Amino acid sequence: MEGPLNRAPETGSRLHGSRCPDCAVAVYPADPACPRCGGPAEPVELSGTGTLWTWTVQRYAPKSPPYVPPAAGFTPFTVGYVELPDGVRVLAALDIDPEDVEIGMPVVIGAGGGVPRGAGGAV
Repeated sequence: MEGPLNRAPETGSRLHGSRCPDCAVAVYPADPACPRCGGPAEPVELSGTGTLWTWTVQRYAPKSPPYVPPAAGFTPFTVGYVELPDGVRVLAALDIDPEDVEIGMPVVIGAGGGVPRGAGGAV
């Protein structure tokens, strides 16, 4: 089913969520119904910047299938929740070295290869 709430974002584009016009709750990923009041939600483009809320390093390969390891093998990666001014926390793969990551740091976030991606940057 294709529609404004479920189209796949292009890599590097802003994330698309939804917002309830009645109670103003925003969510990501988009949902056709508000999780608070159950009313209909409308598509919304979310902020492209936020603040790192928490993070960790994924040191073990995900279960296979569905994960297919790359030819060079699994490489640990940083993941975290980025809090957007829209009132949404988005789980994202972070293109930031673990030694450079700090809770509260500014993060630029967008779509990337099937998952949200974040990078350190000025907000």
